[in-house]
Amino acid sequence: MAAGNSSRLGVPKQTLLYHGKSLIRRIAGEARSARSNPVIVVTGAYSPEVSAELTDCDVHLVYNEHWQKGMGSGIAAGISKLQMMGSNVKTVIIAVCDQPYVSAQLFRQLIEKEAETGMGIVACAYSDTLGTPVLFGRKYFEALLQLNGNEGAKKLLKLYHSDVTTIPFPQGSIDIDTAEDYTELKKGEL
Repeated sequence: MAAGNSSRLGVPKQTLLYHGKSLIRRIAGEARSARSNPVIVVTGAYSPEVSAELTDCDVHLVYNEHWQKGMGSGIAAGISKLQMMGSNVKTVIIAVCDQPYVSAQLFRQLIEKEAETGMGIVACAYSDTLGTPVLFGRKYFEALLQLNGNEGAKKLLKLYHSDVTTIPFPQGSIDIDTAEDYTELKKGEL
């Protein structure tokens, strides 16, 4: 998910650099390294800038023309693109680009936990909450398509709580929403 307008930050967070790569390029690379296929990047407010960051990456871009309506519309756009590709994908992982500590290993842990437990949803646990990245089995694709507005996938975690399992991701609470967040992240880069 890379469609937001970074309103609290004032600049496109997707293109902020961390360890020499933009946040969007970094997360797309981690997804590719986890052998996730296909990788779909949903753009919106800064579509030209985000797309330019990914020109030589093996990803599929989809522009969410309703990005102003919130994360739900972006998730639906991504799932719709996945279905249009005719893919027989059995699971999907929804991730956001502003969590700098997401890794290929974390994506693999989500996949392994789903295979191990047979649960339909595998979410990351951090700071007394469940959130992204989160894996959904195919049976939830229709529900993901119905999301709109600011209601993200967390709604489904609550609705189908008996089919949810988790993996720990303590660093998941670190995301880049403000200039202060980015300054703190950059301090740790040295």
